[in-house]
Amino acid sequence: MSDVPVETLALRGDDIVKRFGAVTALDGVSLTLRKGEILGILGDNGAGKSTLIKILTGFHQQTSGKLFIDGVETMLRSVDHARALGVECVYQDLALANSLSIYHNMFLNREIIRRPFPFLNNRAMRTRAAQVLDEIGVHVPSVDLPVEQLSGGQRQAIAVARAVHSNAKILLLDEPLAAMGAREAGLIIDLILRLKAKGDLSIIMIMHNYAQTLDIADRVMLMQRGRVTYQREAASTSVAELMDIVRREYRAMRTAS
Repeated sequence: MSDVPVETLALRGDDIVKRFGAVTALDGVSLTLRKGEILGILGDNGAGKSTLIKILTGFHQQTSGKLFIDGVETMLRSVDHARALGVECVYQDLALANSLSIYHNMFLNREIIRRPFPFLNNRAMRTRAAQVLDEIGVHVPSVDLPVEQLSGGQRQAIAVARAVHSNAKILLLDEPLAAMGAREAGLIIDLILRLKAKGDLSIIMIMHNYAQTLDIADRVMLMQRGRVTYQREAASTSVAELMDIVRREYRAMRTAS
């Protein structure tokens, strides 16, 4: 149970357990996400990060434990249910239609329709997409460009902008800097920090890179074998400390086997 005041929390999970048959993917995970905060979740493959994200987005339901969104206990029934509560996720594959324009991707499955006729209102979508990108500082030559002509960092930025435009209150980013060079990663880091500065968005980043996470996040949480083994303010820890915890866990696993 968190001792953080409820009114300051965007999300809280208490003792979340997820089992798939005989396999326990999450073993009593508790976490908090403050309003306007960036939380970095670290861990190797198999640590339970992906399962946790799927529960927070309504793709899976926990076997036991409680989840609170904006102070209200909630069992997320589906991805659409989570989105209705302001929870959005940008996965590594970005879910963009590469052959479509930037503005069509911004409104994918949320198109603006001309009434009373069921025609796409391309002018309205084009104008609104340009406004949204400008508001959060994403610069592209034209919103008419197909997404396939953008760089990796620009595509990630479009996926993030689409999630934010959908009135997200909680944004989950699954490895947002994966396989990016320094320039592209810098573009996305700047975007994440600009979104945080607006103060109305809480962000969870699933990450592998410890140094990048400590540079961006307010707080870090380390997951190992389906459990949370470490949580601290980012400014109060270091890459060396985090790596030492991982090494100790690895040695303990080898000794036990």
